[in-house]
Amino acid sequence: ISYDDGELWTKCNSPAVGQFYYVNVDMEEPYNIYGGLQDNGVWVGSSNYKASNRWHNTGQYPYKSVMGGDGMQIAIDTRDNQTIYTGYQFGNYFRINQRTGKRKYITPKHELGDRPLRWNWQTPIHLSIHNQDILYMGSNKVHRSMKQGDDFETISDDLTHGGKKGDVAYGTLTCLHESSLKFGLLYVGSDDGRVHVSKDGGNNWADISKGLPADMWVTRIQASAYEKSVVYVSLNGYRWDDFQSYLYRSDDYGSTWTKIGTDLPEEPINVVKEDPKNEDILYVGSDHGLYVSLNQGKTFMLLNKDLPAVAVHDLVVHPKANELVVATHGRSFYKADVSTLQQLDLDQLKETLLVFEVDKIRHSSFWGNSWSKWSETSKPKFSLPFYIANAGSVRVTVKTKSGLVLYQSSQDFAKGLNWFPYELMLDAKKVKAYEKGLNEDKKEAEIVKLKKADDGNFYLQPGKYEAVVSVSGVEETIQFEIE
Repeated sequence: ISYDDGELWTKCNSPAVGQFYYVNVDMEEPYNIYGGLQDNGVWVGSSNYKASNRWHNTGQYPYKSVMGGDGMQIAIDTRDNQTIYTGYQFGNYFRINQRTGKRKYITPKHELGDRPLRWNWQTPIHLSIHNQDILYMGSNKVHRSMKQGDDFETISDDLTHGGKKGDVAYGTLTCLHESSLKFGLLYVGSDDGRVHVSKDGGNNWADISKGLPADMWVTRIQASAYEKSVVYVSLNGYRWDDFQSYLYRSDDYGSTWTKIGTDLPEEPINVVKEDPKNEDILYVGSDHGLYVSLNQGKTFMLLNKDLPAVAVHDLVVHPKANELVVATHGRSFYKADVSTLQQLDLDQLKETLLVFEVDKIRHSSFWGNSWSKWSETSKPKFSLPFYIANAGSVRVTVKTKSGLVLYQSSQDFAKGLNWFPYELMLDAKKVKAYEKGLNEDKKEAEIVKLKKADDGNFYLQPGKYEAVVSVSGVEETIQFEIE
């Protein structure tokens, strides 16, 4: 926007409108998030960044560009978290050392005299979990490098119905996955509806498309990390004006398929992933939102709190941080803590009330204070997770270990998984009694004097506390600690 006939311009970048195709994460602490964007290259940034304009003060945007073009898939060698494989449209991929900036073009080429390879717009790659020197790439054939992409061997014939003339390549592989339970157990899917499996590292391939809708775009195929013979596949038919949700599971390496997610709305599915901690949980991203199943896909629920109704093209759950990162095609990245969700199972959902344990929180003298009169006061980031079988008023009572009530509040919540916001403050009427308890058996030099913060509140000190959560006459108590 310009207010002076174009002499000066202000770039208006709110809201975030990144169109992500793909997302992946490394194992740094805090971990980094990598994404490939339509028309905007490949970017990486720390997972602890929360979108804001604070970077305007430093001039350093927290996300950094890795390369240009239309950003595609990313594989990270987690042995050093510096070696990555990524690229741009139609299979142009590179090995990049993020520390040194050195990059090498690695895309395999057809043999002289053979027909050129056909590469999908978003070419699939996969780094083997069994040995991260081994990289797979899919054109219309499967290629494998044993040397970090320095050279490739072709380990399949054409696994599509064949190419067609047009403005983009067709008859290409769209997804590729190797089982984490068995080296060389490989699955691939194509843009023309074919799905294949190899149980011997690519020496032999079997067509397992029978029982699946014909001619659909195979959007994702996932070998289960819990049972060797289980595999999930999602297909997308919107290119044929077919907007049904196609999601399938096989328990026998794809010999037979069972349709799951039958309660999903008519929205083309882009991705299906297992949860890394709970084998019953599946996540699905569609052209209109994000869904979760607690029973391996028999039934699904919408995950839409704070997430707009937007196309979800990819997702990943970080196995250590227990955070779900969602790549939307139009509203950039979203992140959610799923550690509580991972503790749920369907039997528990019959209970009136479930309260979950919380992590320790580190005390800060900045709580309730600000560094200047122009800035907002700092607030502790803390909430109590719970599940209720029916909507109702939930009361939370916070006590010391000796039973002194410090805080009490009630709020109405919907049925399901909820988080009670609590900013670790205490009732001003309880300050004297709380101080007395804190100072029992302490020497004069150790006496604690509570001070009112800039926002007018008093905050809890380091120690152990109890939180009593109650609804409809049912109570549950958990302990929490401030370090």
